[in-house]
Amino acid sequence: MTGGCRLRVFIWAVLLLLPSVIMAYRPVILVHGLFGGPEQMATLKKYIKRSHPGTSVTAISLYNADASVKPMWEQVEGFRKAIKPIMESAKDGVHLICFAQGGLICRGVLATLPHHNVHSVIFLSSPLAGQYGDSNYISKFFPSFSKSTLYNACYTTQGQKLSSCSYWKDPHQIEKYLKYSVFLAPLNGEVKNAKSKAWRKNFLRIKTMVLLGGPDNEVIKPWQSSMFGFYNSNENVIDMEQQDFYVNDSFGLKTLNQRKAIVKCIIPGVKHDSWTKNHKIYKKCIEKWLT
Repeated sequence: MTGGCRLRVFIWAVLLLLPSVIMAYRPVILVHGLFGGPEQMATLKKYIKRSHPGTSVTAISLYNADASVKPMWEQVEGFRKAIKPIMESAKDGVHLICFAQGGLICRGVLATLPHHNVHSVIFLSSPLAGQYGDSNYISKFFPSFSKSTLYNACYTTQGQKLSSCSYWKDPHQIEKYLKYSVFLAPLNGEVKNAKSKAWRKNFLRIKTMVLLGGPDNEVIKPWQSSMFGFYNSNENVIDMEQQDFYVNDSFGLKTLNQRKAIVKCIIPGVKHDSWTKNHKIYKKCIEKWLT
């Protein structure tokens, strides 16, 4: 083969390899919700693989099914240990997609993992500002309680060992919530915590935060919790920008918003379990953030 031929062959080889180099995608990590597991994220994983060929997608298999009721900080520690090596092997960073209760677990991971390299975190229908409302999930835990009486079980030392109680926020019992909450109140900076400053610094390493939710979700209550909104004492929803933890910038939410790093995607007509399976939602609200 002549020198000219060799050169042409080399150029063609480079051109053939170039698209795969250009189109390299950051790894994606999927975190399931309450009573779920990797199978809960299987359809979403398929969508990612199809639209972004070659992407490394890991659906973490931890605290699956009934094990998802274990204490939230225990789960945060377990997921952090599983996620950390994936991050360390991805020099350009990773994306996190977290569903329902998994969104709060991801918040815990992001707050407590120094030097994390999360580029985009996508919260799929997560009770980010807390939960207060009757649902099938609550009745499975506490069949004899309603939303107005559940604080009697949740706002106890024993009750806080159940994951869902750790983010139960009764707007009529705020003093008890602040006294007993071992997870959400400290994470929000609503109570004094020696680690708050470090947690805030870690959380602010996020480049983009995408919030997904909608008014027809029958589980997350109020649904605006997926947008960091929540009830006041009259059960009127107060938007994120008027929440005390936002105004005080307790954990960095206001700073992220001022950076224009927060994206909201509100979709009507979607039931809770469909957020990880609806292809239109993936195309409209998720795909573009996974580059």
